[in-house]
Amino acid sequence: MPRQIKNNVTQRLSIMNERLTIAKNIKLMRKASNYTQENVASFLGIKRSTYSNYETGERELPLSCMEKLADLYGCDAYLMYEENPNVIESMLATAFRVDNLSSSDMEQIAAFKRVVKNSLMMDTMLSK
Repeated sequence: MPRQIKNNVTQRLSIMNERLTIAKNIKLMRKASNYTQENVASFLGIKRSTYSNYETGERELPLSCMEKLADLYGCDAYLMYEENPNVIESMLATAFRVDNLSSSDMEQIAAFKRVVKNSLMMDTMLSK
């Protein structure tokens, strides 16, 4: 197999693995938070079927959605790429679980978690 083709195949496999890692993690985060796909899709302003495709890895999760999900789950967006299940599990141990939330409720939770996350980041930066 020529080197160029082999490099292209390797690159595509890497992208596919990354997409599947993100899919697995957003599904874990959603379930740990007791949200339905419909809840999360409504929060993101997309169709449930589109969100479902993100969770299965059939479609790539756009950065804008990834940032909103990071706010909703109170984590940094880079955690969506985490392959170590122990890191994800420890983050999920403190997941906020509530049933029957509206989209506006979820917006408020995401805004609150964004403030907390930014405050913690500022504390870390100031202590250096």
